[in-house]
Amino acid sequence: MRITISGPIGSGKSTVGKILAKSLGYQFFSGGHFFRQQAQDRGMTIEEFNLFAESHKEIDMNQDQMVVDFLKSHDNVVVEARLAGWMCHRNGIDAFKVFLTASLDTRVSRISRREGSKSDLQVLLRIREESEAKRYMEFYSIDYATTDIYDLVINSDNLSAQKVAEQIHERSGIKSLQ
Repeated sequence: MRITISGPIGSGKSTVGKILAKSLGYQFFSGGHFFRQQAQDRGMTIEEFNLFAESHKEIDMNQDQMVVDFLKSHDNVVVEARLAGWMCHRNGIDAFKVFLTASLDTRVSRISRREGSKSDLQVLLRIREESEAKRYMEFYSIDYATTDIYDLVINSDNLSAQKVAEQIHERSGIKSLQ
């Protein structure tokens, strides 16, 4: 079984995905890791790279194809990527698709703990999210705010990552491999 976890920046995708994968005995894969690495390789901040990607469609296309290829060729995985659920939906890949959401304040707080506090973090977050939403619509005709393709939508504002992972495990009906 494949599980995809999508959602906005700071909603808990990676943290929940790692916990879930470990509890199931599954492999964990993060699409965001490779996007951040590409930005670093080009000497850009993630915000600069997002804006750069707006005029370089191949960046998203290559990234998303890599996720699709991985999902097609692997089972018993948890994949965290902003469009992982959509990529499964569009490509007929069987997966339990999860969308995590959280308020802007919660997400900013989480990112600050992870990456260090930045006075303009809310502004940077909105720039990234607007850039991504623009690209998803332009490149794929995907309205990222639409969650009807997901099997489960969870607001993670008042839940620990462990509780979110437990909800996903329970609702997916998957028996642990371990």
